[in-house]
Amino acid sequence: MADPMNSPMWADLSTRFFQGAAVHFSDKVKLTMPGITENQHQFPVMIDGRAVPGATRMILFEDLNPIPLSVDYQLQKSAAVFATCIKLDQRTPVRGAVLGTDGWHVASQWVDAAGGGCSAPPLSRVRGDWHDHLGELRGAAWPHADGVRLRLTIRHPMDTGLVENIAAYNLEELSVRNAAGDVLATLSIFGSVAEDPVFTFSVPGAAGDQLMIEARDTGGVRISGQVAVPRVSPFPAEVRQ
Repeated sequence: MADPMNSPMWADLSTRFFQGAAVHFSDKVKLTMPGITENQHQFPVMIDGRAVPGATRMILFEDLNPIPLSVDYQLQKSAAVFATCIKLDQRTPVRGAVLGTDGWHVASQWVDAAGGGCSAPPLSRVRGDWHDHLGELRGAAWPHADGVRLRLTIRHPMDTGLVENIAAYNLEELSVRNAAGDVLATLSIFGSVAEDPVFTFSVPGAAGDQLMIEARDTGGVRISGQVAVPRVSPFPAEVRQ
């Protein structure tokens, strides 16, 4: 299909990511993000593809970033909704794509950015304390109408390799399991995800469950932890959306 964003990179990226599968530009995928970048190092994006039939995979990419692919999310048993923050190096289309039974459904938006998100050193490198906090994992979970909402943050510089004298170094894998060992979600993560990344998922589960988190970076550092789902939601009923 013709790209509604008229991006010069669409033909190349669609071939690379979708590999000949059917592509639909439809309103079944909701892409929520600001229209302009206030901080090119931390740009929030949420993809909601729960209307796509048989959704199994989600990807987040930015056409004109030097590292276009940010996240490749294998849903396993989880709902097709996901949020994180990314870096932006210039004005670009940002896209959320969801693979369903009838092919890929794509939502796209142009966003203005001042530039430098991928080519400037992260704050932890500037402060010099990144190694003191590397791999620190924090998380919270709460019962939700479609299972459990899980939010994680991992301390990591997420170096792109585009800054002089700083090699590429980023988280590259993350998985969520339940106490029985069932895989609920897996992510492949790339250098255009923001420093100290935050990930929000909707996974199967209930109050009282324990969720097991495992991650690995490109240097072989392994990170793990557990998040308990409280038996009572910390939020009032009207905000449990």
